[in-house]
Amino acid sequence: MELKSQIEAIIFNAEEPVLLTDISAFFANQYGIEYHIDELQALVDESIAFYETHALPFAIIQSGGGYLFKSKPDYHSLISDYLQRDEVKKLTKVALETLAIVAYKQPVTKTDIEMIRGVNSDYTVQRLMERDLIEIKGRSEEVGKPLFYGTTNFFLDYFGINSLDELPKLKEFTDTENQIGEQQEIIQEE
Repeated sequence: MELKSQIEAIIFNAEEPVLLTDISAFFANQYGIEYHIDELQALVDESIAFYETHALPFAIIQSGGGYLFKSKPDYHSLISDYLQRDEVKKLTKVALETLAIVAYKQPVTKTDIEMIRGVNSDYTVQRLMERDLIEIKGRSEEVGKPLFYGTTNFFLDYFGINSLDELPKLKEFTDTENQIGEQQEIIQEE
């Protein structure tokens, strides 16, 4: 069996992104064969190029730091219709706001989230945990030992990024994007 086909079979059957380090460790532990990450990367890159250049309804994509087979975007609405599912449930503004706080400030306690948002966030944090977008990362040494929250690998996959470093930097947002009111109102107040 060709190594590239074996790698594709592993990626095809995975429910979450497959890391090249995991594939390398699997072959070393299971078969005693050592593969260098660069060698595996080259084979995955060949597979990606193959699926991108052929008229197939699926491709290998990099997401969440690893690789997955996914249907190509052109087929998403067809598949959704066939499965009789609604579009992916969108996050509410409150959930996105809370998730952004966790993503940028992690590890963060619920108290920290509530201080930033100014309202109780119990329900929203619970819903984000149920959707596997955030998880408990440990406990603080503060009084009462509150829980620390952080994002999950599914968070990375959900937003199509490979690491938190790919999140937009806060300084990339202009001041006017974060101001309340129209630009004319702000100028008149000065």
